[in-house]
Amino acid sequence: MKKLIALILFPFLIIPFAAKANDNFSVEIEALTLVMEQYKEDTESSIELDIEDKTPSYMALKQDECNATVEVTEKTGLEVVNTESFDVNVCLKEIYKVIN
Repeated sequence: MKKLIALILFPFLIIPFAAKANDNFSVEIEALTLVMEQYKEDTESSIELDIEDKTPSYMALKQDECNATVEVTEKTGLEVVNTESFDVNVCLKEIYKVIN
């Protein structure tokens, strides 16, 4: 019984409890956070009477140490309703919408 308890608890002693984000992804994470905040404000301010619930999904691609491109795709189930792209400057905290 003691061996079983030791086997269950042993991995928790090795895994660090305070996990930090990898510095390689800090630009993408900051860009996603900025766009999510802006996108949430925009969708709350526009009143639409849609029966179907749109769920956004986000993808960020790092360009350099300050810039990233974020793509927001709205879906209703399996159907893609809307896709928007944003260029984000994390250093200046600026978001520019890319017009296709």
